[in-house]
Amino acid sequence: MSSAFLYSPRLLFIASSPSLLRVELSDRQQLGQILNVDIPADWPPGEYDQDAMRFFLDQQETGGPDAIGWYGWYVVALPTADTPATLVAGGGYFGPPDAEGSLEIGYSVSEHWRSRGFATEIVDTLVNHAWKQPGVTRIIAHTLPDNQASIGVLTKNGFYPIESDDPEKLCFELLPQV
Repeated sequence: MSSAFLYSPRLLFIASSPSLLRVELSDRQQLGQILNVDIPADWPPGEYDQDAMRFFLDQQETGGPDAIGWYGWYVVALPTADTPATLVAGGGYFGPPDAEGSLEIGYSVSEHWRSRGFATEIVDTLVNHAWKQPGVTRIIAHTLPDNQASIGVLTKNGFYPIESDDPEKLCFELLPQV
């Protein structure tokens, strides 16, 4: 991965790093100070939990500098006249593409920031960034069958359902436009 930052119209994406993840695991308020953002009371959101943070930390420590950007990204809503810069979501990839070029994405939005189109913007940004990376031939995402909001986000971004390798989750796939 070549960049530690991504941008979309309303969001700034900051690639996680071992040092940021260690701080996040021990003191989320200190993470807010380092990133210069407000942290929502429900941080971390959804499935982005301490197990996910530890997974990202382990993978980045093992992979070194080349692993940065292939795992978690902190998603910050840019400041407005009414709201300071705020950490609103975690998103990213579950690692570099596998030998067949498959790359999995995931995202979790803080509850207060849901229903504002951020998840759709996050997925769009991650997908567009992924297609620019060498070796990516398809992108997948898993979601729970009762998570209608996530299913809607994925379908808005062009994903379609495929057979899932996880009996408890649905799987969606996106192939490059030809």
